[in-house]
Amino acid sequence: MSYVFPPPETASVPVVGSADLYPVRRIYCVGRNYAAHAREMGFDPDREPPFFFCKPADAIRPVVQGQTLEFAYPSETANLHYEIELVAAIGKAGSNIAVEQALGHVWGYAVGLDMTRRDLQMKMRQAGRPWELGKAFDASAPIGPLYPAAQFHGVDNAEISLTVNGAVKQHSSTAKLIWSVAETVSYLSRYFRLEPGDLIYTGTPEGVGPVVAGDLMVGSVAGLGELHVKVV
Repeated sequence: MSYVFPPPETASVPVVGSADLYPVRRIYCVGRNYAAHAREMGFDPDREPPFFFCKPADAIRPVVQGQTLEFAYPSETANLHYEIELVAAIGKAGSNIAVEQALGHVWGYAVGLDMTRRDLQMKMRQAGRPWELGKAFDASAPIGPLYPAAQFHGVDNAEISLTVNGAVKQHSSTAKLIWSVAETVSYLSRYFRLEPGDLIYTGTPEGVGPVVAGDLMVGSVAGLGELHVKVV
């Protein structure tokens, strides 16, 4: 059997301390999973069931530790926003996973950015339409290297922050997640069979805002290093 054209390379994320790569199958993102961010977006932060949207696997843009990714300002937007997030990488398949077993399905963790064409997202939301134009565009998911789960002990209480040109814009803790990582994995597995290669962007804290060409974003999750992204 042959293909009508060469298939694209598999999207992947580097692993700290290893030459191995983590192949990406799907990217799931949790919406409004910090109460203060829900409020700043105009929503009541009551603990309603989590909701999800997806990005294509090839939206991933891996950033090697110590290097800076040049992120091209995307087309058709005048309001590009950053959203810093803890990312969980699935390593063990499962459906209807119990909360108590959920973290056992996580292979590792990383720092990620959910870049958002906010004006297009709001336009779609107001029209009751899907968010893809605002969320699922090319290169919209920068990510740092993965740390194996055994090397990261702060999943439920890690400091998470983002600066733009040295000024702090987002600063919180994963302890403030409305739905913990374990609860998120468990809930998502009721609707999709999770497989190795699935990434879950677990939500962003308050302080989201715009960036323009020339801005340098530095995101971090304590224990997972820093993510450097410059808008060009």
